[in-house]
Amino acid sequence: MLSMKNVSRIYRTDVVQTHALRNLSLEVEAGEFVALVGPSGSGKTTFLNIAGLLETFDDGSYQLDGRDVAGLNDNDRSRLRNEKIGFIFQSFNLIPELNIADNIDVPLRYRGFAARERKRRVDRVLEVVGLGGRKKHLPSQLSGGQQQRVAIARALAGDPGFLLADEPTGNLDSSTAAGVMELINEIHRNGATIIMVTHDLELAARAERIVRLSDGQVVLLDEGGEGSELENGAAV
Repeated sequence: MLSMKNVSRIYRTDVVQTHALRNLSLEVEAGEFVALVGPSGSGKTTFLNIAGLLETFDDGSYQLDGRDVAGLNDNDRSRLRNEKIGFIFQSFNLIPELNIADNIDVPLRYRGFAARERKRRVDRVLEVVGLGGRKKHLPSQLSGGQQQRVAIARALAGDPGFLLADEPTGNLDSSTAAGVMELINEIHRNGATIIMVTHDLELAARAERIVRLSDGQVVLLDEGGEGSELENGAAV
């Protein structure tokens, strides 16, 4: 489970303070699929970075599977992130000079898995995303949709507790995006917990729950699409 309570994040320069998150509280249960929506500057990326242990916060508390992450040092945060969280990025973030299998293998090497176990995991997730016959291809030899499937496979290979997807279809045409979303939905049906940031309400509607951010605060949308403003820091 992911639990944030009254989390705030302020970016400071010599003359300006920008409140990216303001007393944000959010709980996501194991097995949920939550879509996070909101305009540019609403705090979506900051939330995702904090949830993914890529960034710290100024106030509040954050527990990931019952572990308070606030006091962790950089090494502990990196270890927990690698064990618990899988990332799916809009820009794929594949290493261009490595083939598909090696791209998926990199984080597994960081985890210290033996070679045989790494190969088993790489082969398994490539079959899941329908690319079992292309593991020796370079990213440049794949379409955008196929590259995103590799990114999804890389995220799944470590058996993470959470998948954090940042605009996973943002660089894809509508037909390819539909196929990627069907894959994400299938992964969720198989038990994965997913938090997806998207600007597309049609895609967001495929999640179980929609949460809107506005000015670093939470607005809840019900399944019928009708939103209701919440008090600052209200839990979702």
